[in-house]
Amino acid sequence: MTNSKQDQVLIFDTTLRDGEQSPGATMTLEEKLEIAELLDQMGVDIIEAGFPIASEGDFEAVSKIAAQAKNAVICGLSRANFMDIDRCWEAVKHAARPRIHTFIGTSPLHREYQVRMDMEEMAEQIEKTVAHARNLCDNVQWSAMDATRTEEDYLARVCEIAIKAGATTINIPDTVGYTAPRESADIIKMLLERVPGMDEVTIATHCHNDLGMATANSLAAVEAGARQIECTINGLGERAGNTALEEVVMAMRVRNDIMPYHTGIDATRLMQASRMVATVSGFPVQFNKAIVGKNAFAHESGIHQDGMLKHAGTFEIMRPEDVGLSETSLVMGKHSGRAALRAKLNDLGFELGDNQLKDVFVRFKDLADRKKEVFDEDLIALMQDSSTSAVHDRIRVKSLRVVCGTEGPQTADLTLSIDGQDMSVQETGDGPVDATFNAVQSLFPHEAKLALYQVHAVTEGTDAQATVSVRMEENGKIAMGQSADTDTVVASAKAYVNALNKLLVRREKTAPQELVG
Repeated sequence: MTNSKQDQVLIFDTTLRDGEQSPGATMTLEEKLEIAELLDQMGVDIIEAGFPIASEGDFEAVSKIAAQAKNAVICGLSRANFMDIDRCWEAVKHAARPRIHTFIGTSPLHREYQVRMDMEEMAEQIEKTVAHARNLCDNVQWSAMDATRTEEDYLARVCEIAIKAGATTINIPDTVGYTAPRESADIIKMLLERVPGMDEVTIATHCHNDLGMATANSLAAVEAGARQIECTINGLGERAGNTALEEVVMAMRVRNDIMPYHTGIDATRLMQASRMVATVSGFPVQFNKAIVGKNAFAHESGIHQDGMLKHAGTFEIMRPEDVGLSETSLVMGKHSGRAALRAKLNDLGFELGDNQLKDVFVRFKDLADRKKEVFDEDLIALMQDSSTSAVHDRIRVKSLRVVCGTEGPQTADLTLSIDGQDMSVQETGDGPVDATFNAVQSLFPHEAKLALYQVHAVTEGTDAQATVSVRMEENGKIAMGQSADTDTVVASAKAYVNALNKLLVRREKTAPQELVG
């Protein structure tokens, strides 16, 4: 059967905008450019690059992504006012295929408490702002924020207004993750039946995962007539996250018999994208996460293992290589050379330049000297640690020595390089990690609060690397730090310092007051 345009579902990735709203997931410009480049290469149709009016940093990121994109439509978000829309257009206009995405909260709660408009005022505002956006750009998306809690009559009315004003895509967001699959489909069907011109525009669905139904709700909307799914890599996003890109793409691919739709996504890049976003955001992927989790293709029970040995299809509905997962999982050691390391990292989805490979190879050799076997997971952790160790960081861990045990006090002797100057101190604490964090605080006084401290072993065994995640909060700003080391306390110190460095960068970043979800 040939794929028709009617059967195509556009993938609208909002990892860089809605995904970045996750507490602690703010990304640097370089990280956003790297993710956007991969999304473009893997076939994402529309990349929502950010919210240009939110800050100078967001504006610059959207502008640079627009300039570098080769295939994808580059979209910026704007509230329903002329200033936002003009700023959005300034950011996306240099893209080969720009889009303005404007939104307003249409539900009773949003009308009364968020935007403080009655139905008539809002209808007029929608007409004016969508028309203004269309005068600037021929590709305009309009979103009815909190659509799934909006009265049907009013939702139909404002969708018709937006279409007549020039919107080419109408997005129906489940902003608070409130709807269920049947209702998600019914809303789309209702709009197609009642709204003139609804069948001539692209209908989009944007679902949050508060009740664990984002993927199901998105696919139900597609079956009812939606042809654009808004999603993020790893389901990243505020609260419980968004629809996961990898889940909807593979669901339509594996169950094409009952969902006869297709996307332009190169599924073999899914694992690479997942790892990159996990690294950049500092949000590790849960082990049992569908499609991209560490255990997604693992089989431990005897019945499952026996079935897999006889025929993989007994307990696997997709092959690991379909999503870009390397079939091998071990073979590196201290005698492995640079070429072998490059090839192995390529298999794992990491493409390195010569200078980056040189730096990673030194780290790899150091790790291999401390571990008998270096697993795939160790290399991924090594790459994550490398990406968080920026050369321009103001604070760096130079040396750490701790004394711990049943007899206190536990102490930490720490040397940090702060703005190029080495400073040392000895501090005590309730355990080696607490003593280490106290030492950092002593050398670099700050008001940031430790909101999360999390450790997990990368592999099994007493020589396993520990990956430590640290979340810091300061004046409403949040930063996530991450590091890996065979020494848990060293990893803790580096993760803590990494979070502090990110906070220093983010002190200048301002968050918008009102966002669509």
